[in-house]
Amino acid sequence: MANQVGDTESKLLTFGKTAEAASRPLRTSGAEPRRQQQVLTTKVGLHIPVGLAFEDWERAGRQLSGLLNSSSWWLGDWLVYGKDQYADRYERGIRAAGLQYQTLRNYAWVSRRFELHRRRPELSFQHHAELASLSVADQEAWLDRAERMKWNTKKLRNAIRAEREGTSQQTSAVATTRRLAVPDNRLQWWHKAAAQAGTELREWVTATLDAAASQLLKEADRQLPLE
Repeated sequence: MANQVGDTESKLLTFGKTAEAASRPLRTSGAEPRRQQQVLTTKVGLHIPVGLAFEDWERAGRQLSGLLNSSSWWLGDWLVYGKDQYADRYERGIRAAGLQYQTLRNYAWVSRRFELHRRRPELSFQHHAELASLSVADQEAWLDRAERMKWNTKKLRNAIRAEREGTSQQTSAVATTRRLAVPDNRLQWWHKAAAQAGTELREWVTATLDAAASQLLKEADRQLPLE
């Protein structure tokens, strides 16, 4: 994919035809063969040839994205190995490489949470980072879902948040109904009243019952005979 070019510390990324195809250019009647287009990478940027075809530009983006995603895994694995093998010297290696420890530590944490055989090539490093704090079973379930639905990281994050909020609301509702069993139609009615009041159902029920209890107790106190 990349070849060292002279001593300029630059690399050539070749897009378009494969090397084998390029060695046997396809000629059409009266048409010049398409030249193999190349993108030159340097430490400070890209040299993109004038007139680069859209397909080649698009392919270059996919390749660069793949390199960026892979590099997160590479650096994470590199730090994990260094901490395991050179506990007294790995920080010196980080400084020598000119890398930021905080960033590397995040990469290493995700790398430790996902062994090589569990990493999904079709999903990015960030997909895995979103799931790193979950149990292995939950990680696998979400990875399967993200892969099947072709979610980007934002959609994955939103789906996880939505499920957590739904679970939280469901748990709260179950806890409420365990303490006080009410008909469904009455519960729906109370939900509407709470929404109208701009508060959560539990807070509305508590406030309403407190007010009713306070009123009844006050009336009862007034009706008590004087001794």
